Amino acid sequence: MTPIGLWNIAADQPDRTALVAPDGSEVGYGRLAAEADRIGRGWQALGLEPGDSVVLLLPNGVELLAAYFAAVQTGLYVVTANWHLVGAEIGYVLRDSGAEAFVAHERFAAAASEAADEAELGAERRFAVGAVPGFRPLDQLGADEPAARPEVRTAGSPMLYTSGTTGRPKGVRRALTGADPDEVPVHSRWFFGIFGLEPFDGHVHLCGSPLYHTAVLNFASISLQLGHRVVLVDRWDPELMLALIERQRVTHTHMVPTQFHRLLALPEEVRARYDVSSLRAAIHGAAPCPIEVKRRMLDWWGPVVTEYYAATEGGGTVIPAREWLAKPGSVGRAWPGSVVRVLDDAGAEVPPGREGQVYMRMGSSNFEYHQDPEKTRRARVGDLFTLGDVGYLDDDGYLYLCDRKSDMIISGGVNIYPAEVENALSVHPKVADIAVFGVPHADWGEQVKAVVQPAEGCSGGPELTAELLEFAAGRLAKFKLPRAVEYAAELPRDPNGKLYKRKLKESS
Repeated sequence: MTPIGLWNIAADQPDRTALVAPDGSEVGYGRLAAEADRIGRGWQALGLEPGDSVVLLLPNGVELLAAYFAAVQTGLYVVTANWHLVGAEIGYVLRDSGAEAFVAHERFAAAASEAADEAELGAERRFAVGAVPGFRPLDQLGADEPAARPEVRTAGSPMLYTSGTTGRPKGVRRALTGADPDEVPVHSRWFFGIFGLEPFDGHVHLCGSPLYHTAVLNFASISLQLGHRVVLVDRWDPELMLALIERQRVTHTHMVPTQFHRLLALPEEVRARYDVSSLRAAIHGAAPCPIEVKRRMLDWWGPVVTEYYAATEGGGTVIPAREWLAKPGSVGRAWPGSVVRVLDDAGAEVPPGREGQVYMRMGSSNFEYHQDPEKTRRARVGDLFTLGDVGYLDDDGYLYLCDRKSDMIISGGVNIYPAEVENALSVHPKVADIAVFGVPHADWGEQVKAVVQPAEGCSGGPELTAELLEFAAGRLAKFKLPRAVEYAAELPRDPNGKLYKRKLKESS
């Protein structure tokens, strides 16, 4: 039997399909592994060493996964950057991660060039898929090196960015293990086991969301390591998803509730047109799913819809469909090896049914927020950490979330930190004060809303709104821009300056 692992499968079954690209072309394990080897050799020829970082600004495609596996076999930290970010935001990620190489797609040429210039990254360390001025073609990287495995092979790691308390994202950086990259980590197979996903077994994974998301990258890369064919979608569309499930006989996929909304919005005759019986696991997380939406998906797809609650930092809960029907609204019980506790403000555990802050731990796993020891310290009580979520455990150990972070906005499964939006707009000369928060949205879950106190002598209205949004557009990604702006003579603050956002939310 073929051993698991990208390079092991490539050696034994080079023609086995690893990827179905967005254009429908198929890529075998042999080719994917060879591309990862070439890129890895190229980075080592540039002088990159284990512990260095690379940043990828790429859409879903063969190049992203080849570069990802090149990094994780040569001991590098690999950052998959959100391509909705503007140049200044990407430049921050390049600087903060200490990137020694940068790979961008021509689709994002302007932002990539601005970011690389701002980070003062040398021309010899800039690579492009397609044409980006000042960037070298990625297919030239390592092309002059002998066709072989990279000289130094040791396990690298994704370095994934999560929101910081200052409004700047923070990289979650774990110590490198020194493991053999040809060996699939035990926790990868264990994690898929939670969802009933075993190696090979005819599995086909549909990757319909951007690979810069933590969970999306995990599901795609682990699927490849376990011999599953991975079908990549560049831009998600509800009917396209149904067509691909039928055509490719998809067995598992990772989704967010916004996608459920859009699937259910299709006309009944369109939904009935496609055979989705191949699905064994439709796994969702990243944002709360309304109970009614979940029930409708279960009625349509059957008991394959599995929910989980987890963090980039590690640990989480899971609830299969049948358990959820008995515990509607719950996000499940702790994974095997994971600890989930609800603590009060003093750090003491609260009894079942009482709300508190949710803390987790994954085995003995540890992490730090890159260059932010204070955030690391504040997130911990002993060996547990928190995302700031409020919830409670019932008598059976099932977790229910009451609030998905007091400040974080989750729109379409994407985290948006209000402080970053506030920081960008507060410097506008016509803004005296500003509060940004999330309000409910039927499709996206939440949308960004701003309440602005105009500067003295200025008045709020459509003209100022247009001016503020234009001002913010050069500083923030489009998905972070407020979708609604209201004005107030004065924002509610206490004598110490603390803003009462809850009062604003309640009146929205």
